[in-house]
Amino acid sequence: MEIKKVTIESEIYPEILKKIPDPPKIIYFLGELKNKENCFAIVGTRKCTNYGKEVTLKIAGELAETKLTIVSGLAPGIDTMAHLAAVERGKRTIAILGTGLDEESIYPKSNLKLVKKILEKGGCLISEYPPKQRGTKFTFPRRNRIISGISLGVLVVEAPERSGALITANFAFLQKRRVFAVPGSIFSKHSKGCHLLIKKGAKLVEKAEDILEELKIPFSQKERKLKGETKTETLILEALKDGALYIDEIVEKTKLPINEVLTTLSLLEIKEKVRNLGGNIYGLGKKINF
Repeated sequence: MEIKKVTIESEIYPEILKKIPDPPKIIYFLGELKNKENCFAIVGTRKCTNYGKEVTLKIAGELAETKLTIVSGLAPGIDTMAHLAAVERGKRTIAILGTGLDEESIYPKSNLKLVKKILEKGGCLISEYPPKQRGTKFTFPRRNRIISGISLGVLVVEAPERSGALITANFAFLQKRRVFAVPGSIFSKHSKGCHLLIKKGAKLVEKAEDILEELKIPFSQKERKLKGETKTETLILEALKDGALYIDEIVEKTKLPINEVLTTLSLLEIKEKVRNLGGNIYGLGKKINF
């Protein structure tokens, strides 16, 4: 796919991005660039926890279903989970890079397959840097103003006190965008930055509806029916409805034999009703009945 570029005078240059204090005069892009669309950014730490992964997959996926275009920075961790949640549902997502858009420059290399999926689902990659530009300690923080600038608001899921995600949030405050943050444990260093943002005025978020209400975007409240094809599947899905669990916690809640739990989890993974978040921790997947 050909890397294209447009100037700020172009008709397809995103209208909302023109209004920030320091818009890029030229942007390069792969995929479909739109002049007008409702975008929402989700960012966070590269070294996210299983809690952060689960929250991001859930909220980003639900927002993508409301026709919001999910925006993030393609970085490992929370950014990757945000893009993944959208493409898993066949929805458009935009990645803003701090490098050139050629394959040799894109960071991280581990996300080249994700890049392909983003483009296959009608998404877009955007950068203000020309091809062959490698990332530096200056290019990544600077691109964060574009992540917030192209979006109606920014959600920070997990972030330590010193984090690129907080740079994005601060740009959002300056650009008069709405800022949201997910709370976490007071003992978790990964939530310190989110708590600082909430103290600063960011809206505390527990579910997608908190964001949609603030943005005045209509949403329908549907009760999630966690029904499996067997009694065992239903027991496990019900056990996971309030959050991800270790295998031994699933056994304890369901009172099922561990071999039966392991076998059923494998089947539910194949059906994409649960997902392995790593370390024998399981959460609900994308294909659960509503």
